Amino acid sequence: MQIGEKGICRLSLVPVREGGNDASEMITQLLFGDHYEVTTVSEDEKWLKIKIIFDEYEGWIDAKQHTLITQEYFDQINHSNYKISLDISSSILHNKHHINVLLGSVLPISTNELFKMEEQLAFNGESKSLAEKRDFEYLKQVALKYINAPYQWGGKSPFGIDCSGFTQQTFRICGYKLKRDAYQQYEQGVSVNDEVLPGDLVFFNNNKGKIIHVGIVLENQAVIHASGKVRIDRLDEKGIYNEEQRKYSHQFVGARRVLKK
Repeated sequence: MQIGEKGICRLSLVPVREGGNDASEMITQLLFGDHYEVTTVSEDEKWLKIKIIFDEYEGWIDAKQHTLITQEYFDQINHSNYKISLDISSSILHNKHHINVLLGSVLPISTNELFKMEEQLAFNGESKSLAEKRDFEYLKQVALKYINAPYQWGGKSPFGIDCSGFTQQTFRICGYKLKRDAYQQYEQGVSVNDEVLPGDLVFFNNNKGKIIHVGIVLENQAVIHASGKVRIDRLDEKGIYNEEQRKYSHQFVGARRVLKK
């Protein structure tokens, strides 16, 4: 293992941590198919600091969960329009081993014939091309697949997800690229200064003015977001109103438009 090595996630889900140890908090996750570059190797070589190529997010993974790939295959991934899984959970036969893959996993299936395929894969689930951009109705159906998924700090799967992981994964499946954290997503797209529309991202801050939460606007003044679980609540100019708690849970700060209308 060395700095500059290229790797890919070949497990269902891999935690990416703030520091190089099992007790460090999880800040994001790798799903099957996410690829990355090694930027640091711990002294005992048990932990690797990586930069995820999709969103340039950095964190530490257990070296035992690292799968080395060649520079040629790394370049192939960067230039191929692979498929992305649309099933909550499905199974693939990968190099003669069964692996469960989750919603939003990247599958090495492509019509790109420029490179020799290095892996054997059999997949019978539902998928779409990563680069294919879809409209609001499709985005809404993807978002609803995560409904009731439990909130998990750093999570990106339908079995545990945080607010910005939810928006990032939903938009990624629909062909759009978002950064990992809410405050980073607030810098993307174009600012919405008039009426928010279904598909817009809405952002919320704390008492110190820091962006801490993000959701997706639905029809009829509703927002879908991850708070305790992925849920649908009422949205107005003040923020998110939780009918169950009968109070505002988040303070509105602004909206951004990423989805092409």
